[in-house]
Amino acid sequence: MKKTVEQQIRALIGKGEGIDIEFKTCRNKLNRDVYETICAFLNRHGGTLLLGVTDAGNIDGIDPDALEDIRKNFVTAINNPQKISPPTYLSINEETVDDKKILRIYVPESSQVHRCNGRIYDRNEDGDLDITDQTVQVARLYQRKQVSYSENKVYSWIQPHDLRKDLMERCREYLRINHPDHPWTEMKDDELLKSAQLLQTDMETGKTGITLAGVMLFGSDDLILKVCPAHRTDLILRKVNVDRYDDRELVRTNLIESYDRIMAFIKKHLADPFYLEGTERRSLRDIIFREVASNMLVHREYASGATSRLIIEYGKVVTDNPSRPHGFGLITETNVPFQKNPILSAFFRVIDRADELGSGMRKMMLWGKAYGGADPQLIEGDNFRMVISVPEFGDNPVKKSQVVELGKTTGAQSGAQLPTQSRAQSRAQSGAQSGAQSIDVLTELFSEGEVSASELATKLGLKSKTGAFKRTLQNLLEDNQIEYTIPENPNSRLQKYRLTEIGRQVIEGRGLRLRKKI
Repeated sequence: MKKTVEQQIRALIGKGEGIDIEFKTCRNKLNRDVYETICAFLNRHGGTLLLGVTDAGNIDGIDPDALEDIRKNFVTAINNPQKISPPTYLSINEETVDDKKILRIYVPESSQVHRCNGRIYDRNEDGDLDITDQTVQVARLYQRKQVSYSENKVYSWIQPHDLRKDLMERCREYLRINHPDHPWTEMKDDELLKSAQLLQTDMETGKTGITLAGVMLFGSDDLILKVCPAHRTDLILRKVNVDRYDDRELVRTNLIESYDRIMAFIKKHLADPFYLEGTERRSLRDIIFREVASNMLVHREYASGATSRLIIEYGKVVTDNPSRPHGFGLITETNVPFQKNPILSAFFRVIDRADELGSGMRKMMLWGKAYGGADPQLIEGDNFRMVISVPEFGDNPVKKSQVVELGKTTGAQSGAQLPTQSRAQSRAQSGAQSGAQSIDVLTELFSEGEVSASELATKLGLKSKTGAFKRTLQNLLEDNQIEYTIPENPNSRLQKYRLTEIGRQVIEGRGLRLRKKI
């Protein structure tokens, strides 16, 4: 049975304070040590801070007259580099327990080392520790951050002058128009890169260079290919020709222009029905897919060799993103996802292409059903998956006359039309199975070497080579994760499949070390 927010908070309080949970009374004002705890959570493994709860776990609540001032003061402080450096963006939620108001703050682990009032704090079971003067502990903290987050990998052979100045100037120009007081507007390139944590020093070698995040944001296509050769976002329209695709675009460029191309593909192929909230018209399509596009780019695991994919199907859009999960299963409004690339996320927030962690997801949940008729599904795993229901017809290029052809293609009776909700649910299940089946295929090929399609189907427990199975093989071929053993004759009766180097990286990236049969 699904727990309510109140039940979840009670469960947190029941666990008591620990390495990832802290209580603060804050009856009329913020405790002075709140920010030290925020800093320690950021530097360690993240955690949840409950304001309005005593150290003993008693719910005193926050004075209703002081609630709004406490919220404002907190938000102002964590965005002030004099208080928390580098500044961070946190979601603060007002909750009611026993008719008393408390504030719940989820603090994700950061990929950076943060300071509070110029001091470095770390977290252990006993609370917050000031380790500023502990040279060894500080060095270990920096090294752990650089190893844990691939976006922090430093390339000492890449310097600011190797990046695209036009992209940096484009970002500055945007800020001059929309956020004229932002300090980046007047910074030089190297100053901006340092401020955004994109120019760092490798703690092991002592050499300074551009990080992977910096290359992905501002690098030329050739430079990106050198540091992240598997990077690409596959955009597919698959409605009429469901065995292949109706339209396709491969995006292999920097993340700023990748975002624009994803949104252009969405606007080209998805309807944007008229929606009025009060007297204001809202583009629900743009609100929802702004979050989808930014999520695909800034929460991707770039150390993975897998492709990120967005597929527009009949009645839904499905995305698959290589991830570094900290949990598995469906994400809900009260279950905040883990922040994958904090530096990239922060940069996208500054240029208004993403929201703070959790709030973007809430926007999708808020407007998703109004747009497509069903709540979006966000599924955490080795691949982060989103399933977004979308309306059909209207301005959509697939017209009613084509639905009959679609029904024929998918095995429906001639002229029969499945209800949109039923079809969307059916395909959502099919899409979820396809991702798992891809891994199963790669695993078998890793173990067995060269295997025919019939043998693969048998090993996967299938009675025959189903349409979904064939699409899985086709997708893996297109992604260069598998290849034919007889490429010059794809339809040969002796045809088999084998892993490519990219496919091997995908398997090894999942931590699998299977023994290959001799």
